[in-house]
Amino acid sequence: MLDNFWFNVEYGINHVLDINAYDHVLFLIVLTVPYLFNNWKRVLLLVSLFTLGHTLSLVLAAYGVVRVNGSLVEFLIPVTILIVALFNVFTAGKGAQKEKVGVLFFSTLFFGLVHGLGFAREFQMMVGKSDNKIITLLEFALGIEIAQVIIVFVVLLLGYIMQTVFRFSKRDWVMVISAVVVGLVIPMILNSDLIA
Repeated sequence: MLDNFWFNVEYGINHVLDINAYDHVLFLIVLTVPYLFNNWKRVLLLVSLFTLGHTLSLVLAAYGVVRVNGSLVEFLIPVTILIVALFNVFTAGKGAQKEKVGVLFFSTLFFGLVHGLGFAREFQMMVGKSDNKIITLLEFALGIEIAQVIIVFVVLLLGYIMQTVFRFSKRDWVMVISAVVVGLVIPMILNSDLIA
């Protein structure tokens, strides 16, 4: 029982930290880069909304409620990353990240749904005909959340170091990191089966 628990949690952690599927990490980077440690509650809420969306889409897929076109989802995942990165570029230094719950929160939930659908097929194979799909899913979601908190902490720490030690302005830090991510996701979009 405990072995299964750790296997599923570790599977969730590895899902996020997989170097060959770095889209999840890129999304977390652009989601977190506009913030500092004193915004940790807001960042945690955003990351948890993303996990909620991710988990919800896995539940829907695991129980056969939704069936998705894999090519469409693989195209939409980098598009969601591009949207957030461009949002950062155009709002860097303008305080948009301090707005009340709004577009960013709902879009983060939606993007979580899209990213979860990208993993739905693999997750269905993982749970198979298991009677405990929900338990497996919750353990997997816990692993995802742990990995996401690690990534968020690293991004916040790097932001703190760059802005305090190396005196980068917040605006420049957000723009540079977001622009790098834009450069990484455009080839992902262009190489997706939907376009290629």
